[in-house]
Amino acid sequence: MLLRVRVTLPDRPGTLGQVARTLGVSGADIVQVVVLERLGGRAVDDFTVVWPGAARVERLLAGLAAIPGVRVDGVWRAIGAPTTGGQDAELLAQVAANPTDGVATLVDAVPGLLAADWAVAAVVPLDWASRGGGSEATVGHASWRAPVPPRLPEVTPLRARAMTSPEGHHYAVAPFGRAGLVLVVARDHTDPLAAAAFHTTEVDRLAQLVRASAVILGDRLDLVGAPPVTTIT
Repeated sequence: MLLRVRVTLPDRPGTLGQVARTLGVSGADIVQVVVLERLGGRAVDDFTVVWPGAARVERLLAGLAAIPGVRVDGVWRAIGAPTTGGQDAELLAQVAANPTDGVATLVDAVPGLLAADWAVAAVVPLDWASRGGGSEATVGHASWRAPVPPRLPEVTPLRARAMTSPEGHHYAVAPFGRAGLVLVVARDHTDPLAAAAFHTTEVDRLAQLVRASAVILGDRLDLVGAPPVTTIT
């Protein structure tokens, strides 16, 4: 199976090599490395690895924890192939080619791009800001792996951000800027694996995809008001 391993490590020569060797000795075959952040002498890297299903992840975690200065931020199952630089543009091209199903196309594709479990396009009342507090949201479209009913966080106020529920589920949300529509992407907490929270760069990537899709789809976003699937408060 494919695993995503997020590691915070000292940004100095040799440390990345130690992490890579430890992954290999533990049985992981590295297929991609993405640097999410370099700041203040520390780096945050995402490794996508092929992991033998019968092997225990605890062995991998113990090996990484033994490297001085290294912290494992999350290990979780990745859905689909590792992402490449052109996938965002390809997705937007698909949205533009079939705008009638543009929101559904975006919702179905985003979990694979962000190593998430599922996504939904949620619709909040246009007067949410005047209601003074939590507002109801309905689901306009859900990806195929979304639970029924989806567990939605409080999406208002409508701005791009990451959040974590008390149960340990991680979310990234980004508003389309019209029609009360917001895209919610989730990483579920599942034992013994624990996914990492969405990084700032991932939230920014999601927000850029949503903004570009909003420009492409325009008034069609006003039609994303399918009969309610579920309601949250």
